[in-house]
Amino acid sequence: MYPRFPFQVPAAFVAVCVSFTCVSSHAAGMVPETPVVVVDQASGEATVNVRNTDARPALLYSTIEHIREDTAPLLLLSPPVARVEPGKSQQVRFILRDVEPLKTERLQRVVFEGISPRQEGSGAQVHLTVRQNIPVIVRPANLAIDRTPWKRLVWSVAGKQVRVSNPSPYVVRLSKAVNLIPGGVTLDLQRTYILPGEVLLLTTPSTLASHVRLFPATTYGFAVDSYDAPLTVQK
Repeated sequence: MYPRFPFQVPAAFVAVCVSFTCVSSHAAGMVPETPVVVVDQASGEATVNVRNTDARPALLYSTIEHIREDTAPLLLLSPPVARVEPGKSQQVRFILRDVEPLKTERLQRVVFEGISPRQEGSGAQVHLTVRQNIPVIVRPANLAIDRTPWKRLVWSVAGKQVRVSNPSPYVVRLSKAVNLIPGGVTLDLQRTYILPGEVLLLTTPSTLASHVRLFPATTYGFAVDSYDAPLTVQK
């Protein structure tokens, strides 16, 4: 059984859940200018500026990280390693590999990590910086922008299971916690995204609900108003 939360999930909780990475505004290290990178297949690439907020020069290491559900090598980074002076920025290019035309959005991640060069006389001292890990969404060419893709999710219940499917071509971002209404039972999606064509099954202690209250986020991870989706009973 999943743990229960209050019927109304606090906005602060939602903001934490929908963000793929918690980043302090005062954190030292390599900080990207955007919380999400979007690469359009029509252009074949995107660029992001990463700033060294530390007080010393550092090497910026940029790497693509695959999510468990999608390990296809879609992107190349240039440069993968660069020296960045304090207070300065380095532009990183995301280059889409030569792949067949995409039919749906794809989700990957990028890691920006700064490592300070060893200073003379420092011995074994290591200077640690904050490791930034943010989402990368690859969009098919000419795919229309949908600012509310969570409305395309289909929710149903059968027995003790709630089924959610995403028949759309969009990556849907939302809080891990969803509430059944009425009753306020909280279910845990285990992650903050639902991929195109994906189906998730959630065990529920109650089958009396008529709606599911979800807490969606925009493509760039900003929380928006909660949304009540109808819950269909499967016979």
